[in-house]
Amino acid sequence: MKAEAGRGRGRLLVAAAAVSWSTGGLIARTVGTDPWTTVFWRGLFCAAFLLAVTALREGRGTPGVFARMGGTGLGMAVCFATASTCFIMALARTSVANVLVIQSLSPFMAGLLGWAWMGERVAGRTWAAMSVALLGSAIMVSRHFSGGAGAGSPSGDLLAFTVALAFATAIVFLRRRRQVQMLPAAALAAALTSLASALPADPGSAHSGDLLLLALFGAGQLGLGMILFTAGARRIPVAEASLIAVLESVLGPIWVWLALGENPGLPSLLGGAIVLAALAGHTAVDLGRERSVAAPVAQAGSRKRSSTGT
Repeated sequence: MKAEAGRGRGRLLVAAAAVSWSTGGLIARTVGTDPWTTVFWRGLFCAAFLLAVTALREGRGTPGVFARMGGTGLGMAVCFATASTCFIMALARTSVANVLVIQSLSPFMAGLLGWAWMGERVAGRTWAAMSVALLGSAIMVSRHFSGGAGAGSPSGDLLAFTVALAFATAIVFLRRRRQVQMLPAAALAAALTSLASALPADPGSAHSGDLLLLALFGAGQLGLGMILFTAGARRIPVAEASLIAVLESVLGPIWVWLALGENPGLPSLLGGAIVLAALAGHTAVDLGRERSVAAPVAQAGSRKRSSTGT
């Protein structure tokens, strides 16, 4: 029963992380800084926020938590830093359509990496759900490919592919060492993104209004999402965590539509509905299987208590 409850909590936490991350497109569209400056300030605010949260949790033991995260924490930090930086750089070099479609490959990558590194087999229903979600993502962005609007650069597409691969690898690190506290690794990831962008960035070009948005971008959108995701991904299979995270691509255009009046169009709405249906169907099947397994166990426990008179 505890295992089923843990998986349910993990799904909710990863879904909440995807909702938090989905606001990134809206904030990126609103802030007035160049991509490198955005990466710099976003990473700096995120690192400060996560370091503060870690210090509140651990107190004087904070340095020890960073020291104990080991190679696994360092690997996850590098992966998240790579994904975060390459995401913004990809949007600056290729179409949003290309980025979304290529990112939808992440669940497949996570499933293969989880199987290769951990022997964690991916259920047939999960492969089916990932395939349907990929189809929905392709429909969402299909309108961008008409009339050559979806053309992008090879370097931008390669960056988007790197985002998907780095994100999938980070999930595997989380699952392999679930006992390691990964929040310090997330703080390190944000610090690495800021450090990597320090030279090409122009921090002084950010005005007070931009800084407020960038603080929200770093602490709220990225930092809070990291907290939720690192807590949830350790509780569920890697392919399932990556599949649920696809929710970010569905909700992102919706927030832009509601806040800026930019209609995503019928293909985006239809594709998003297909992705949501794939996620809901997969979750419903999993919940049904967990209940069918838990019911005999509960009945056996009840009979055992009755026989012992307790």
